[in-house]
Amino acid sequence: MKQKGTRDILFDEMKIWQYVEENIRKICKEYNINEIRTPLFEATELYARGVGDETDIVNKEMYTFNDKGGRSITLRPELTAGVVRAYIENGLASTMSPLKLWYVGNMYRYEKMQKGRYREFAQFGMELFGSNSYLADVETICVSYELFKRLGLQDKVELSLNSIGCDKCRKEYIEKLREYVKPRLNNMCDNCKTRYEKNPMRILDCKEECCKKELENVPMITDYLCDECKSDFENVCKLLDEISIPYVVDKKIVRGLDYYNKTVYEYTAKDLGLAAGGGGRYDKLVEVLGGNSTPAVGFGLGMDRIIILLKEYGLCNNLTSNVDVYFAIIDDKAYAKAIEIVTKLRSLGIVVEYDICKRSFKSQLKYADKLNANFVCIIGEDELKNDECIIKKMSDGSQQTVKLDEKDIFESIK
Repeated sequence: MKQKGTRDILFDEMKIWQYVEENIRKICKEYNINEIRTPLFEATELYARGVGDETDIVNKEMYTFNDKGGRSITLRPELTAGVVRAYIENGLASTMSPLKLWYVGNMYRYEKMQKGRYREFAQFGMELFGSNSYLADVETICVSYELFKRLGLQDKVELSLNSIGCDKCRKEYIEKLREYVKPRLNNMCDNCKTRYEKNPMRILDCKEECCKKELENVPMITDYLCDECKSDFENVCKLLDEISIPYVVDKKIVRGLDYYNKTVYEYTAKDLGLAAGGGGRYDKLVEVLGGNSTPAVGFGLGMDRIIILLKEYGLCNNLTSNVDVYFAIIDDKAYAKAIEIVTKLRSLGIVVEYDICKRSFKSQLKYADKLNANFVCIIGEDELKNDECIIKKMSDGSQQTVKLDEKDIFESIK
């Protein structure tokens, strides 16, 4: 029985997934980003150290178990920590710098079910190692925005930016944040009361209405940025303006993972209020996980959310996959010759189907129509005897007789 939070993706929807994945591969090739694939599960300690042991992901949402060797194993709840581990363990720092990596993979979180939010879900992500320049931040934004653009979603999603500063900025800001929150804490949710002690900036990310109300006039980190962080953020915004990538500054964005610093960003479907993904800089994570100090920045986009957006806005209605030619065979003796030609046409990149159910001729034509076949190649006793076939164009019913040869058939259906 299918488990709650999982789903079967059937062939009709798979066409949309394949369309999105084809665009991802093309974009990443053009941006010279290398693909990486990491294990579906990792040591639990990786996520506790990397994601943050005070985050909801680590505390509430991870699928963790002991394997037969007594080791604590976790199905990956996100992919950045795993990619960083791979970067360190495989010595990728010595290969090139900067190094750009991309992935599409499934992740697992025990979350409350919502529209487009499953317990098994997929993300497209990119990680860029080795550059502390704001240009690296812009590069990742360009890649993520380019996908929305090619899918026709650029006007449907809104890019929101913020800077959450560095350790130096946050030290002063957290003091001011605690001063503001302390007299209001009794009116806030239990999670925020815990965050107040352990990670007060996470309070800004709370979705509870009671907390939002108390935070209406909360001081913003952007008012406490050091000169370097302020300059980096201004440069990101300025360059995005110059290359015509639209954005808004949202000073309450902090992201849900502890490893972020400086620039952070999120994509939201404006009309649907649906989060589509986000990213930001994480300059300390490589060092935290045992590597040398390495600046890094990346993003993750929810594939399930992107599919929903394409459906909601009718941007995938033309993704029906047509059969180029269907072979209607009405003489048993014709099968050997037909299969020989079908095989050769398929090797030329032609999408071909033929009758393997011994249907009547009328039923075969109905089936060809159901397959959205562009042409039907009819082979009967007379056609086989004369070494020819009839090519019927399904759109207008016109017919022509051609030689029973893959070259002539290929030319007639081009």
